[in-house]
Amino acid sequence: MKSVLFLKSALVTLAVAPMLLSVPAQAQTPSAAVTAAVADKARPEKDVQQDAVRHPAELVAFAKVKAGDVVVDVWPGGGYWSRLFSTVVGPKGKVYAYVPAEITGFKSDPLALAKAISTEAGHGNVEATSYPAAEQPASDMVNKVDVVWTFENYHDLHDSFMKGADVNAFNQAVFKRLKSGGYYIVADHAAAAGTGLKNTEDLHRIDPAAVKAEVEKAGFVLDGESTVLAVPGDDHQLKIFDPAIRGKTDRFVLRFKKP
Repeated sequence: MKSVLFLKSALVTLAVAPMLLSVPAQAQTPSAAVTAAVADKARPEKDVQQDAVRHPAELVAFAKVKAGDVVVDVWPGGGYWSRLFSTVVGPKGKVYAYVPAEITGFKSDPLALAKAISTEAGHGNVEATSYPAAEQPASDMVNKVDVVWTFENYHDLHDSFMKGADVNAFNQAVFKRLKSGGYYIVADHAAAAGTGLKNTEDLHRIDPAAVKAEVEKAGFVLDGESTVLAVPGDDHQLKIFDPAIRGKTDRFVLRFKKP
């Protein structure tokens, strides 16, 4: 009888093991604070117009950003995510709008755009920063950050205009800045499975498996995936700026955790 029970137990363990090893796609219910931040009437109209394709409430909730957090928004662009994080973390929190030094010479002047965010009402907790992508943090920034976020720009770290930036060193720097238990969120345009880094420059897409391999190499553990930006009809063959697909690309969202 004991041998039969043992056998049943072993079979159950074998059946459950694959589920324990896999990380299912996850949805997160936005908190009242996140919902209020998205609904804030003070948000620029240009930001609000992007909500339909960015699903901010769901993604900020997925990133687990909360009041009092320290957040690094990598490559903040026009400040869409930095503003939302600023409102959610509140006066006791901090948002670093980080512009890689390799792109500060762009015509759009991304560093000036980042600096302008802190001058806006209610966003005084935003600080623009810039340093080379592979630069390791000073001692006062080690284990100090709750969430590092990069949206649709991780693939660019591999491109020629980044002047050979070491992506592995970048991920290691992110790991060092985060607190134990902190989150690293990577959202980007999906390339076809198995293509690795092949299409980062021409199509501006990246294989999710390549991102997982690089980030996990730095010591992170995959903690969750969101399909809120997934588009099954995208065959991953067109450049993301192609009029036929722009704004309708298949995108993945990965949440990694520092043990």
